[in-house]
Amino acid sequence: MALPKEYERYSWDEYRSWPEGERWELIEGVAWDMSPAPSRTHQQILVDMVSQFYSALKDTECEVFAAPFDVKLSDEAEDAAPTVVQPDLLLCCDGEKLVDWGMQGAPDLVVEIVSPATGRKDRKQKFEIYQRFGVGEYWIVDPEEQVVEIYHHNGERFERLGAYGPEDRPKVTALPGFELDLSQTFRSKT
Repeated sequence: MALPKEYERYSWDEYRSWPEGERWELIEGVAWDMSPAPSRTHQQILVDMVSQFYSALKDTECEVFAAPFDVKLSDEAEDAAPTVVQPDLLLCCDGEKLVDWGMQGAPDLVVEIVSPATGRKDRKQKFEIYQRFGVGEYWIVDPEEQVVEIYHHNGERFERLGAYGPEDRPKVTALPGFELDLSQTFRSKT
């Protein structure tokens, strides 16, 4: 199959037939190209966060995943124009949502690390999508500003919990007792 074109609508079956080496997301059936690869700082932040979450997950039902990892937020009724995302990091505490190809349903936590190319999409479009589909908590990480904005879903919409910097240790709703050490996440990259 030829590679998808942005702004055309694709079905779930079409999405599943695309080559594995390509990274795309579908927002209501519209394809969004995920290239080029993220920056080194983006990847360092991601690896640190995954590491901290992974260490905290021992003796819990939760699992952490990093992109590329498909999360199909829409249900089967919307397969003609599905919403499939690949968050930078996600936390899933409901094993029934995990399937061979990825995850079906809303994660307990989604983390997106913004770049100049993705900042607007992460703060507006993805914010609205994650809110609509009931993602439990949404973290927007800004490497330039060294800030994490945290939003918690109250059952209807996101409520802003605050903005946190390198000196902070924000709590994770899905992991009582766990705090992410942002001094480690935002350590000086030389």
